[in-house]
Amino acid sequence: MSITHEQSLENFYQQFDYVLEHYQNHGKSIQNYDNVVIGGLGGSGIGGRIVRLNFWKSSPVPVEVYSDYKMPGYAGPKTLAILCSYSGMTEETLSMFDDAQSRGCDIMVMAAGGKIESLAHDNGYPFFRIDTGYQPRMTLGFAVANLTMMMGELMGLDQRQAIEALRDQFRQPEAMVSQARHMHSFFQETIAQKFVVICDAPYEAVAIRFCQQIQENGKGEGFVSVLPEANHNMIESYYEKHDTNFIFLNSHENPRVSARFGFLKGVLNDLGNKVYEYPVSDASMASQFEVIHATDWLSIWASDDKGADNMQVGIIMKLKGYLSNMN
Repeated sequence: MSITHEQSLENFYQQFDYVLEHYQNHGKSIQNYDNVVIGGLGGSGIGGRIVRLNFWKSSPVPVEVYSDYKMPGYAGPKTLAILCSYSGMTEETLSMFDDAQSRGCDIMVMAAGGKIESLAHDNGYPFFRIDTGYQPRMTLGFAVANLTMMMGELMGLDQRQAIEALRDQFRQPEAMVSQARHMHSFFQETIAQKFVVICDAPYEAVAIRFCQQIQENGKGEGFVSVLPEANHNMIESYYEKHDTNFIFLNSHENPRVSARFGFLKGVLNDLGNKVYEYPVSDASMASQFEVIHATDWLSIWASDDKGADNMQVGIIMKLKGYLSNMN
């Protein structure tokens, strides 16, 4: 029987403990690569997006995340491909594996098993295990912890203390759950409306994560707009009230971007829109995970309010069957 989403969140610290116990050094150095490509889809890809943004200032080479069937055109022998698939059977990620091999890329793999694990072992690539029994979208702790350790080791940085700090943060999650309840109360009357998350660059991956969760768990629409870019286009759509729940995620790293948040909030509020400005502390991973935990709970409570089964993804399964019949 699968672990429920509620159980996943209540025991989230265990995912960090698992990685701290099972992580095995890969022995690689960033100096040997021109670029790093992290490949994964959905719940198996979002961890890469979060880790990429947390290393983008310190990595000496570009780190990109791709969610497709192929590696980018620049990939080659000086590329490190880190491929992530919880099931180990994701067809796009398996295709990326084949493409990475054909291009001569170095490869590391993270999964809970499946075909991609066998491919990693057969070819002598480092393999990083994720525990079984979870829905893929609820394994973010495994993914971020492993990828953080992997990227840190590449750059000669020991990330164990950082992962231990995240683990300890989730041993006492009451403040995060309380914030989630406040946000849920704010949106409860309009919970069936679409969500638009307006964020700055450090919180783009966190915003994507929430939209994925409100889509899969809450069966609702979710979209991301990133400032300052969205101030050059999206803002022109706000001349009237929208049937939309707005969430603001501002890291406060750039005062000019913060000023843009303030202006946009005024525009939306003046029109009577529903706007929740999450009290973000900074762009640290601890703060990002606080928002992730609270919005994960919101997506689950949204499913309860709507009478939706947050454990089932019926249309996704139909799509997989449809694609399987094409083979």
